[in-house]
Amino acid sequence: MFTIGTVQQWVRDQDEALEFYTQRLGMEVRDDVTMAEMGNFRWLTVGPPKQPDLAVVLVPIPGPPVMDPEIADHLRGLMAMGFAGTMFLTTEDFQASYEELRRRGVEFSEEPSERPFGISSSFRDPSGNRIRLTEVREIAAV
Repeated sequence: MFTIGTVQQWVRDQDEALEFYTQRLGMEVRDDVTMAEMGNFRWLTVGPPKQPDLAVVLVPIPGPPVMDPEIADHLRGLMAMGFAGTMFLTTEDFQASYEELRRRGVEFSEEPSERPFGISSSFRDPSGNRIRLTEVREIAAV
């Protein structure tokens, strides 16, 4: 079959995103390569230390000819509102992870709350992307 190797996260600024994902979230850099043959495109990936086979690509919103300016502006607006996608971080100890992220300067946009599947809260990265921290306890059977 197959595995998931990389997922994409749109970002406004790669350096700003790199600082947030490594210094605040504790991820590590997987790749940071600039490809001159692709117009100096920067392939920047990070990932959780405990998941070496998974990388999050921090991709800046491209301009023409890759993306029409109107579409790029629309995407920036969706990101600013937190509607360009959600990343879910899973932890075995919500309270410890929540406190550690707060110590590192992560500002949560909602208080932790009990859900049918466990406990969860959310925050945003500097680009506006929504990220949820969740301790899954048990998912109800359908």
